[in-house]
Amino acid sequence: MLPLLIGTAYWIFSVGSAKAGTPKSLQIYFIDVEGGQSTLVVTPDHHSLLIDTGFAGDGSGFRPGDPHQARDANRIMAAAHDAGIQQIDYLLITHFHPDHDGGVTELSELMPIRVFIDHGDPSPEAETTVPETNAAFSAYSMLRRGGQHLQPAPGDRLPLNDLEVTVVSSAGTTLFGPLPAAGAITTACQEHAMAPRDPYENPRSTGIVIRYGKFRFLDVGDLSGQPLFNLACPKSLIGPVDAYLVAHHGGPDVDVPATFAAFKPRIAIMNNGLKKGGALATYQALHHVPGLKDVWQLHRSADAGDSNFAPQYVANLDETTSHWIKLTAKKDGSFRVFNDRTGEWTRYAPRSQ
Repeated sequence: MLPLLIGTAYWIFSVGSAKAGTPKSLQIYFIDVEGGQSTLVVTPDHHSLLIDTGFAGDGSGFRPGDPHQARDANRIMAAAHDAGIQQIDYLLITHFHPDHDGGVTELSELMPIRVFIDHGDPSPEAETTVPETNAAFSAYSMLRRGGQHLQPAPGDRLPLNDLEVTVVSSAGTTLFGPLPAAGAITTACQEHAMAPRDPYENPRSTGIVIRYGKFRFLDVGDLSGQPLFNLACPKSLIGPVDAYLVAHHGGPDVDVPATFAAFKPRIAIMNNGLKKGGALATYQALHHVPGLKDVWQLHRSADAGDSNFAPQYVANLDETTSHWIKLTAKKDGSFRVFNDRTGEWTRYAPRSQ
């Protein structure tokens, strides 16, 4: 039985483990869904948390079809197979855009989904900037009614006993106070937040910090605008992280030096596509982040040009392949990153105190 702490009350759900063995590490798969998001987290006790499901169909619009032919659902299945996962224990939909919730119908026909986590409903204006938002949400909400549903607020923890998963943003609100070991003044803060490209649904993204021992990972979906700025300024509410999945696919509206200064990532991961996300300005900013060791890209970015990072850190050089990036972390804070294209690991020692 796994409790979700909401204020002073516990919500209880029962979710079975997908595998008898107990790995001694946290595993995170960054799955290539061509500039959407799908990130599979496999806990040390082998529970699964999937963050978003990518696009429906072939990615050209919200057109769910034969699940066995669905591009992104099958890429998720490949990662799940590699991890030895038979079901999705928890599905977190960061926000209701079809590059994040579009693939859920087809995935649900290939693999059971037990618990749905989200911020409730899309912004009433979301369809005006991202067509097919309502159609994708309608399909998702029908599935959600058949499972268990959690709607956590910032500060709540998700019910994973072997990980600490804290919600830091949701439905346009963020943490009111800093997490433990956070709260330092961010000297790089500018006067105002950068305007988000989508002002309706992206700033409502549900973001989380995952902590496993001394290792910390930050994923805020497409969070942008004032809520993203609030996590960094005037104080860092997050504190230093080891790995940061750059918000909004590294688009131009998250080129905010204060966020990188506040989160102090050791590595950054970019879930961009060849022509989606991966803005030149964001890449240029990342080249100058103090303490940032490496930036890993799911795709080479056409927009970034010469500012792309070295090929050994890029999973897909064009759109003919669909390699993932895999991170495994230990409790001591050490971790390593695997490039499925090159077959090589890069190791990172624990953060020096």
